[in-house]
Amino acid sequence: MATVTSSATRSTRKSTADKASRSQRAVGAALIDPQRRRALIAEAAYFRAERRGFESGHEAEDWLAAEVEVDTALTIGVSPSNNPAVQ
Repeated sequence: MATVTSSATRSTRKSTADKASRSQRAVGAALIDPQRRRALIAEAAYFRAERRGFESGHEAEDWLAAEVEVDTALTIGVSPSNNPAVQ
């Protein structure tokens, strides 16, 4: 017998998973000095821009992606500066 899942149920599950993921990143980010976190994000955003050849118009995208990258690294206990994805 096939199980039918409504789009509302899938949406609720995804929303709950997104909230949990954001919450975990927030916990990891809360354990570090805000200025150090900002410096790590700035460094990761710089490396993203560098890989793209510093093409303008992607600054916010680079910053937001770097925030996720750094917060995820902080959550799982990996030093962002040692993360090959940053370099």
